[in-house]
Amino acid sequence: MIERLAGALDGVAGFCGRAAAWSGLALVLVMAGNVLMRYAFHTGSVAMQELEWHLMSPLALLCIAYAIQHDGHVRVDILYGRMSERAQQAVELVSCLLALALCVLIVKLSIPYAMQSYNIGEQSSDPGGLTHRYLLKAMIPLGFAILGLQSLASVLRALRPFIGAPKRDAGTDSRDRHAAQ
Repeated sequence: MIERLAGALDGVAGFCGRAAAWSGLALVLVMAGNVLMRYAFHTGSVAMQELEWHLMSPLALLCIAYAIQHDGHVRVDILYGRMSERAQQAVELVSCLLALALCVLIVKLSIPYAMQSYNIGEQSSDPGGLTHRYLLKAMIPLGFAILGLQSLASVLRALRPFIGAPKRDAGTDSRDRHAAQ
């Protein structure tokens, strides 16, 4: 049951990460268009330059959980690799709990920030800039909420050895499936 719940949480992070990754393609196209306009036609658009930030936000913030899910993050194994298996399990559980707590804190603090932007109708201060700046700021709580869900999935998996759950079979964890591919 724990693995099914963790798998469902993985699904949310996976879907959001794959969907947000498309903003990477859009970002490349916008940047190429900006460079082409600047150097070939000696013109540019403030809105198109600001669109780069609006596309970078989901790419960075919504893909963090996806990177964590697929072990695409940096891990320092100098001490960890020398620890006993039980100590490694404890470190994994504590680090997952700390990540979850950090996500909750950031979501709690960033929602008023995004809401204030929405309530005042914040837009670019530059002439010709983009409106709806709250969309950009809303990526902060959304990205950390998704990271929180992924952290919760990691907490559930890290709890398994401490509650006497049997070890996972190879291939049952989404990270194991992706590593095998």
